Amino acid sequence: MLNSQQSDALRELGNIGAAHAATTLSTMLMTNIEMEVPEIYVIDIGKIHEHVSDEPAALVVFQITGEVSGGGYVLLHIPKNSVIRLTNAMLGMTDLERELTEMDQSALLEIGNIMVSAFLDAAATLLSIVMLPSPPSLVIDMPIAAFQSILAAQEYAQIDQVVIFRTELHSDQYKIASNLFLLPNKPMLDEIIGMLENLMK
Repeated sequence: MLNSQQSDALRELGNIGAAHAATTLSTMLMTNIEMEVPEIYVIDIGKIHEHVSDEPAALVVFQITGEVSGGGYVLLHIPKNSVIRLTNAMLGMTDLERELTEMDQSALLEIGNIMVSAFLDAAATLLSIVMLPSPPSLVIDMPIAAFQSILAAQEYAQIDQVVIFRTELHSDQYKIASNLFLLPNKPMLDEIIGMLENLMK
C-alpha cells in the first residue's frame, strides 16, 4: 500500500498528465475540454471488479515502452454512453441512442492515442524519462471480461497492482466519464514512486 505522500505524488502526476491530455484533445476537437482527476486508487489486481461497473465499455490498450524498468500497460476505459458523446463530438453527430460503428472505433483509437500519448508525455517530462505508448488496440466488452482476457496473457503475469486515475472530461456540451488504468510491472511502479518522492523532497 502507498502512504499518503506517495498517493499525493501519484495524484499530482495524474493531474499534470490529464491537463496535458485535455489540452491536446481540445485542440483536436476544436472545443473546450477540461479533464479532472478527482480520485486515484492503487488496488490489488484481483479487486478490479470492485472499482469498475459492468456497463459495456470501450477499452483502448497500450503497452508502455521507453526508459522504464519492467514496462507495463495503460488502458483508457470509457463507458459506452460516454463513448457516443465523445465520438459524436469528433464526428459532428448528435444521435445519442445509436449503435457503435467502425467510424466510432477508428475515432476511439485516435482519441485514445492522443490522450494517452499526451498523458505519458507529460508524466515523462515531469520524471525526466522517456515513456512511449505502443500502437493501440481496442476492446469493446464488459470491462471485467476484457480485463480477464487481457490479464490472461502471459506477459501480464508480473502485474499485481493497478493504479486507477478516475477522470472526468467536461466539454461545452457534455460530461464524459472515463478512467485511465496504469498496469505497471512491480519494478516500474517502484521506480515511478521513487522518482516522485525525489521530486517532492
